[in-house]
Amino acid sequence: MRWDDHRVVITAAGRDFGRTLALRLADLGAEVFLSARHLAAAQRVRDEIRDRGHQRVHAFACDLAEPASIRDFASGVAERTNRVDVLINNGSRYLTGPDLLSATDADVVDTIASGATGTVLTTKSFLPLLLNSDKPDVVTMVSACGTPGHHRSDAHDAFYAAKSAQTGFTEILSKRLRAQGVRVISLYPPDFVNADPLSEEWETTPRAAEDALTAQSLVECILFAVAQPRDCFIKAFHFEQV
Repeated sequence: MRWDDHRVVITAAGRDFGRTLALRLADLGAEVFLSARHLAAAQRVRDEIRDRGHQRVHAFACDLAEPASIRDFASGVAERTNRVDVLINNGSRYLTGPDLLSATDADVVDTIASGATGTVLTTKSFLPLLLNSDKPDVVTMVSACGTPGHHRSDAHDAFYAAKSAQTGFTEILSKRLRAQGVRVISLYPPDFVNADPLSEEWETTPRAAEDALTAQSLVECILFAVAQPRDCFIKAFHFEQV
């Protein structure tokens, strides 16, 4: 599937899996609107994409823990396009440490704000542009930590709280936006291998049954879900953990 007619917003695209998504979707022809907490990080990925010959890419600063920053991001995108076809909620601060007392109050607030409040407000801010599309999809990278009973991660309790909030939000959003043609797709991966898509590792990372989940497979899940006919609402991808 080519994405030449898709305009895609990706949060937290300055590094890790957000960068992977930005690079891969740009390679498929999408026009990409990417954000990072610090503008310089977003601009670095924008320049990497342009160096690969893709000029339809735009970089923005967006702190998902700050409502005004989210509004500014959406306004900046709206100045450049009248629609968004795919919003990828990738941003969420990771906080490690299975001991509740190991994190400061500020760390807890920032983790929950970026993952929970940030996801809600980003979706709210971009919804008008999504409703201008004839193929609107909201894709949210949740985590296995957002599934009931999960306890295998070393993530902090606040991260679990943020991911559980994302689960509740996307569940109700899927039902309430269906009448408007908006599909809400959530992914619940465990820890996964995120090879640099510009390195040889991207092609050589093992992907057998005994291996850990890879970023390649996660990208392919997103491509598969978005490529389905509009009557096909794939709500969630859940994965076995090695």
